[in-house]
Amino acid sequence: MMSFAAFNQRRIKALAVLALCVTCLGLSACGRKGAPTPPGPENKVIYPHTYPAD
Repeated sequence: MMSFAAFNQRRIKALAVLALCVTCLGLSACGRKGAPTPPGPENKVIYPHTYPAD
């Protein structure tokens, strides 16, 4: 039978691995591939544009 101390160490290691996985997943979502570009050909893009003054 496992001792209480061994169970505690096992639980701490499991929580550490879980925390590491959650941190890695969170950080991997932060990156982006490059600057955003509008969809479609450049000559058809109508934004950003200036609005008329009232």
